[in-house]
Amino acid sequence: MFRAALRILRLVTTVVPVQQRATRFMGAKSTKSSPEIEALKSKLTPYQYHITQEKGTERAFTGRYWDCHDQGIYHCVVCDTPLFSSEKKFESGTGWPSFTAPAAGDAVAEVNDLSHGMVRSEATCARCGAHLGHVFNDGPRDAGGLRYCINSASLQLRKQQQEQEQEKHEAEAVGQQQSKGHEQEQK
Repeated sequence: MFRAALRILRLVTTVVPVQQRATRFMGAKSTKSSPEIEALKSKLTPYQYHITQEKGTERAFTGRYWDCHDQGIYHCVVCDTPLFSSEKKFESGTGWPSFTAPAAGDAVAEVNDLSHGMVRSEATCARCGAHLGHVFNDGPRDAGGLRYCINSASLQLRKQQQEQEQEKHEAEAVGQQQSKGHEQEQK
């Protein structure tokens, strides 16, 4: 195992430029500008900021969603991207919300994580890069064998009814914009 980790470390250090290595693989701070950081700090709780931007991990069995059985879609707390469906959630016994797959194939990105002396696959929001948790290969075999082990603080559950109301609201907003554009064309 140690030799395999050493081979991966050599590969990473030879292929990835030094600046990228520090940011992508060693858990370095974000490269966001000060105004972006301040906007995030005002939007998120200090705990959510720590988890999503500083790659923190909540303690097992303490997160809001580890034992949640409500139906809906889990969104990124930072950018509101739909990440996971409650239909893919399962009881892993680990104390964190666990999913077999993202809601959409491209919603979650995986990044090599060599922090803490381990070789892991970090799960991040593909849209904004927020740290979500990690991906392990010990999930249910009949569902692909993956376990997306996610921090509750990085998620916001929209229950099915809320999701439908949000879609209706967005459709109405688009319809209003289109009718305003049509009215201006007629003038």
